[in-house]
Amino acid sequence: QVQLVESGGGSAQPGGSLQLSCTVSGLPFGSWYMSWYRQAPGKERELVARTRPNGTTNYADSVKGRFTSSRDVDKKTAVLQMNNLKPDDTGIYYCHSMPPERDRAYWGQGAQVTVSS
Repeated sequence: QVQLVESGGGSAQPGGSLQLSCTVSGLPFGSWYMSWYRQAPGKERELVARTRPNGTTNYADSVKGRFTSSRDVDKKTAVLQMNNLKPDDTGIYYCHSMPPERDRAYWGQGAQVTVSS
């Protein structure tokens, strides 16, 4: 059974930091894509960061230089470190994984991130 279990998130002031973790089971973590999406209130879900099976990561322009996605293959855990947070970063963040064939996908349960003063 595939499971993606998220933890972390919460509330922060502008300029602050938060971290999200996603622990994966039931899939070959190191050889699949691992991504983070977010959905702001009233907006569509958007891709924040995607790590390819080869370990390279692409980021949305809105988070480049502020967010860092990493993964520990042995622990089957992905981490999204979010620094210099802005109010526009508010939303529900989801981890996501899919195989190289991209023929199916699995989602975490979502974690709330709220940035306000």
